[in-house]
Amino acid sequence: MLFFLPQHCIAASEENTDKYIEKYPYVYHLVQKELWDKALENNSTYFPPTYSQDKFTHATANPDFLLTIGNHFYTQVKGEWRCLRMSVDSLSATGVKTIFEGTAPVGDKEADFEGTDSELFPHILGGIHPSAVLQVHMVSRDSEGRFLSVSDIVNTD
Repeated sequence: MLFFLPQHCIAASEENTDKYIEKYPYVYHLVQKELWDKALENNSTYFPPTYSQDKFTHATANPDFLLTIGNHFYTQVKGEWRCLRMSVDSLSATGVKTIFEGTAPVGDKEADFEGTDSELFPHILGGIHPSAVLQVHMVSRDSEGRFLSVSDIVNTD
């Protein structure tokens, strides 16, 4: 059975994408430190655990959504996390296209957090090679897995 979900129907025209990139020049992806370290060690392309199901790598251009995304999707995932900062151009330089669309589920978890009905999110149509990453930011979490801050980007204070 298929369901029509309006939040998944926002699409970006090329003009809107350009305006979005102008407003938010970076693309951010939350990543488990262990998985990112493995990609760095092997100089290999990182693919998130849900890539085979989702067919793209989830990201956000608006840094205000980083903690919301972390707390909506990943509080139950143990371990340390990092936030990768890239740009559409740095991803493109590694042969990966990025498109801006409405929200989409991460694996089996719906993207039904506040703000999803009016925001466009970058969907990276491939994995992330270390050479596409401009900066890696530390992520702080509490003992219950809640995301508290991303260094130099956003915090709960």
